[in-house]
Amino acid sequence: MSQYSDGAARQIETPSKSIMLIGLMGSGKTVIGRMLATSLGWDFVDSDKEIEEASNLRISDIFDLYGEPKFREMEARIISELITREDAILSVGGGAYCQAAIKEMTKGKVISIWLRAKPAELLSRMDNLASRPLLAGDNPLGTLERLYKERYNDYNEADIVVDTDGLSLKQSLAKIRDALNSHLDA
Repeated sequence: MSQYSDGAARQIETPSKSIMLIGLMGSGKTVIGRMLATSLGWDFVDSDKEIEEASNLRISDIFDLYGEPKFREMEARIISELITREDAILSVGGGAYCQAAIKEMTKGKVISIWLRAKPAELLSRMDNLASRPLLAGDNPLGTLERLYKERYNDYNEADIVVDTDGLSLKQSLAKIRDALNSHLDA
């Protein structure tokens, strides 16, 4: 496959399934997801935004008012609807793929891609920690390190793992597109 001088892939085979981006906060699921959707001519859908629209509440408010279990229930319901879409890039919350029910319902229905980056890199990418309920507190890096360890095995079950440490958005997109082509050729 030929590449542009900036590393962006020119061609990509179109998968027959939608693509679901997973990973911790700051991994680029939303920004890179939008870029990937644009490059494929597909829709982009963010499960957190869908939850907020369905509940008329912000994610942080759902956590504050009802707790994480209620949020996870809503998340599973929304994702079960989203995975029926065709030609869509789905960005899901950081803990979604760690829920056994969500992981099971998505297997074979979407191509899952873990956007992997080290916790310090993730933290450096985030500018509004107040909007991230799980990072509330005095040690957001420690929280990210703990979440990375806790979620590593679940994330590692993704169909594709793409390391994005130190990469620009364009470089990350090119790497994802190359990984998708390799996955589709296999």
